[in-house]
Formats: sequence, C-alpha cells, structure tokens
Amino acid sequence: MDTAQLPVHVPLATQPLGVLGSLKAARSNLLSILPQIAVQQPMVSGRTGIRWHMVMDPTAIRRMLLEKVDDYPKSKATKNILRPAIGDSLFIAEGAHWRWQRRAAAPVFSHRNVMNLAPVMSAAAEHSAERIAQATPAAVDLMEDMVRTTFDVISDVTFSGQDTFDSDAVHRAIDLYIAEAGKISLLDMLGLPDWIPRPGRIMSAGGVTQMKRVADDAIEARRQRGAGDIPDLLDLLLAGEDPETKRTMNTSELRDNLLTFIVAGHETTALTLAWSLYLCAFDPSVQDRARAEVQSVLKGQTATGEDVQNLPFIRQIIDETLRLYPPAGIISRTAQKADTLCGRDIRPGDTVMIPIYALQRNHLLWDDPDAFRPDRFADRAAIDRYAYLPFGDGPRICIGASFAIQEAVIILATLLARFRFHPVAGRAPDPVMILTLRPNNGVWLTAEPV
Repeated sequence: MDTAQLPVHVPLATQPLGVLGSLKAARSNLLSILPQIAVQQPMVSGRTGIRWHMVMDPTAIRRMLLEKVDDYPKSKATKNILRPAIGDSLFIAEGAHWRWQRRAAAPVFSHRNVMNLAPVMSAAAEHSAERIAQATPAAVDLMEDMVRTTFDVISDVTFSGQDTFDSDAVHRAIDLYIAEAGKISLLDMLGLPDWIPRPGRIMSAGGVTQMKRVADDAIEARRQRGAGDIPDLLDLLLAGEDPETKRTMNTSELRDNLLTFIVAGHETTALTLAWSLYLCAFDPSVQDRARAEVQSVLKGQTATGEDVQNLPFIRQIIDETLRLYPPAGIISRTAQKADTLCGRDIRPGDTVMIPIYALQRNHLLWDDPDAFRPDRFADRAAIDRYAYLPFGDGPRICIGASFAIQEAVIILATLLARFRFHPVAGRAPDPVMILTLRPNNGVWLTAEPV
C-alpha cells in the first residue's frame, strides 16, 4: 500500500546506531532504536554496552510472560525509572511481594466494581462533548482534551467527594515526572550501577515528593471519613485483603498503588482515545460506520456501562488503535537464568525486550500491518494471543484492562455520536515514545456537530 494512504508511524532504524546513537535516539523517541528488521523477523540480538535481544515471536513471548515469568522480571532500567514515583507497587514488585498485592487488589477491578464506576466515565464523556462543542468551529487538540477527560475520571473514581485532593497538583507532578524521569540515561544503557545518580530523576524529584504528599493526605482523610455509598478505588483498596495471608496495605503501599493507577490509568486511556479519534478522522468510512452503530444504540443519549457490550465496532476501533499505537511500545525484562529463545542463547543478565510496537506490526504475524483495519478484530479468536499485547499477558497482565476498555468505549462512542471529526491539514500527529507512545504535537481535529 502507498505510504501516503497509511496512518502516521515511527521510522525505524535502517542501520546500527551504536551506543551514543542509541542514546540520542532513545532520549528523543525510544521507538526509533528499533531496527527495521524487527518488523520482519522473529528475533533480533545485539550489544550496546549490555547484551540485548528483541523478541517478536509469540511462542517465545509466551515462554517469557507465562511459562518462565519468574525468570524474566522487569528490567533494572524500568524499575529505576518508575520506582521513585510508584515504589514497589504492583507494577514493579516481583515474587511473593507482587503476588500478595495482586491478590489483595484483584477484587478492586471486578466486573461489578468497574460497572459501578461507569457513571463517572459517562459524566466525563458528557463534559468533553460540551467543551468540544464550545470550541467549534476552531480546531481542537483532542490529545489535550482526552488527558483532561481521563484525569477527571481517574481522580473522581480514586478520590470521590474529597475536597482535600488537589488533582491539579498531582496532574502537574505526573507531567513533570514523565517529561524528565522517563528519559533513558546513557548510564542505564551501559548497565552501570543503580547508585550512580541519573540527572533526569533528580530533576523530577520535587514533583514526585509533592505527588506522594497529596496522596498520603488523601488516604488519611479517607480513613477518617470512611467509605461512601458506592465504593471508589481508594475505598476498595483500603478494604482489600490478601485472602491467603490476610495482609492489608499500609499507607505507603496504598499510596504507591494508587499513584500507579492514577499515572497508568489516565494517560494510557487518554492516548488510546486520542489516537482512536485521529484514526477515525483519517478514515471517514470507518468513522461513518462507527457513528451509525453508536447512534442506533445510544439514541441521542450519553453512552453508559450497559451500552459497552452493544458497541462491538467501537471496541474493534479501540483494539486496532492499541495495535497500531500501544501506549507501552516496548517492555523490557532482565533474564535471571540461562535460556533459549528462537534458537538463541539467553544468558543471565541479558536484557530481553518485547517491542510491542514492532510485534504488532510484524509482517510475519499481520496482513498489511501498517494499515488501519478494525475488522481484524471482528473475530478475536483468530488472533494469536501473544501477537497482540497492549495490556501484556500472563499473570502480570494489566489489572485495570477492563476498566480502561470500558472507559474508552464510553467516551469514544459518546463523541462519535455527536461530532464528525476531520483532520487539520499540515498538523498530523507525530508518534513519539518516552515513557508512553504519545502524539508529540497533539491530535488536532475539527469537530462538526451531527
């Protein structure tokens, strides 16, 4: 297919970058370190200070994420970047410390609890539609609005009815942290010890301290106030207990997991929605088909949790968006034991990456992989489970996946029912990954009321 007819993508490396070239690329766009052959082969290996491997083979990925999960913990670089902000929460913890937290937190994201929080998502979708309507006919940066919309959701379902929670302060701190601490350091790439300071993480320390203080104050206030009629995420976490050990989370554990849900839960869904709207504007035929579906189901109303199961094409758009623009474009592990993947030797200490961006565009696994085709997901059973990993897989699959999908369907359906989105000439988004895969210059669209 003519590349002019394809949605925007990241140009991958066509020649070896070396240590300094890799560092420069990683600090400006982490995905640009991926070699072009990563979308054409099952595995690529090399050395850039440390031995590394990129795995795009579903059988090998299944081994890493499911069969040998304890032999492939999250990489030191990943933990170094995230631990200052979210401690040893579910996202970072390993072994027994991870297992008890997962057991304690699992009920938080039960279907019943996620459905109970749907009205918050519907209200945020309604407010977003109102803001977009007020801005017309001027172009709107839908990335900015989706960040605001999903942050309204996560702050409300986390700290509902709590005047002491300064959501703006937390939002500013998150932005600062992602901008500074998320950048890969040369020291990480060379495999140098953790005790050597990384400048970006020092620069972001003030924002992290403020973020933790705000969360600690909110937790203490909730302990004093008690749970509301409909429990929110904080209520559910406070009530959470590991059924095996009866252990509950102390304040620092509660805070670290809350901040994990806030940081991960709002930005990743905002990105999914912004990229979905870009793709719908990119392909008017998909957008028209989606609008016909949502208008027949919603009949002029805002989408609700009950509507989600009746909007299969909206879900397919979101699934295809997550394939083309996965928020976590690369996940990285550090091998603990000798192993063999795709016939290659893995040594203890090797960095083993799953470049999800390359996996989900790999020509061995997908037909016309750079094209936007939501109908790929009409039959989910036909897709190899380990060829599509926007939420990871295995025991460490994202605990909030159902929450994120429900939120994205409700918001996207509500907006497509009310507006026809058009691209703005000369303002195509630029996909850049620092911590997450963002549209670097926003998603600028015009919104025509329908």
